[in-house]
Amino acid sequence: MSIILKTEEDLEGMRIAGQLAARTLEMLTPHVQPGVTTEELNRLAHEFILDHGATPAPLNYHGFPKSICTSINHQVCHGIPSDKRLKNGDILNIDVTVIKDGYHGDTSMMYCVGDKVAPYAKRLCDVARECLWLGIEQVRPGNTLYDVALAIEKHAHANGYSVVEEYCGHGIGKNFHEEPQVLHYADPSLKRIELVPGMTFTIEPMINQGRKETRVLGDQWTVITKDRKLSAQWEHTLAVTDDGYEIFTLREGEQSFLPQTA
Repeated sequence: MSIILKTEEDLEGMRIAGQLAARTLEMLTPHVQPGVTTEELNRLAHEFILDHGATPAPLNYHGFPKSICTSINHQVCHGIPSDKRLKNGDILNIDVTVIKDGYHGDTSMMYCVGDKVAPYAKRLCDVARECLWLGIEQVRPGNTLYDVALAIEKHAHANGYSVVEEYCGHGIGKNFHEEPQVLHYADPSLKRIELVPGMTFTIEPMINQGRKETRVLGDQWTVITKDRKLSAQWEHTLAVTDDGYEIFTLREGEQSFLPQTA
């Protein structure tokens, strides 16, 4: 395994790219409404990214046809924007990756569409977000990727949910996908990957309401839950620092989203 440790110049480039990715999600937020198509959201994101001197990384990546991924309800990830209109009560993940001055920024978030999202769907979105932040809180020198994965898996299972195993986070920098693979379930092999300053990667747990198994649709991209129950995902790009972590893709006013303790 060859993990690329980043220089200070690299980290500054990733800060800029990460902030543009975060701003893209912020820009899209008021447009996520019942009746809008995911293709319209794709168009808005594409134009915004180009207007800021960057490139949407997913477009034509291994043949992916759009500039963002839009995954609705039981779609786990890699949903292709289309003329399908969002419905009141849907939950939606939008995944944005930009390339700015040669560096990648990668982030995603869940949106509750309209005012009729069921409480169980909102709860899934909240627990998935807590899983992300519990994983992030384990990022510090001397810990391993196993610590990150274990925190995510334990919280998902404690709430009756499952963790997708086929798709994971990843190293990132000048390349979209680098080593290491950042699994979100407690695979013992992760104990060998110690976190050291200069490592940069995404954490992006996919949490399912039902079983963990997935399948890919005929478009060869869209991943859904096999049992067609809901799935939720949140993602940040971050670096390991001397005393913890730095998140490059924080949105305006965003703070840690950890479970409430009694």
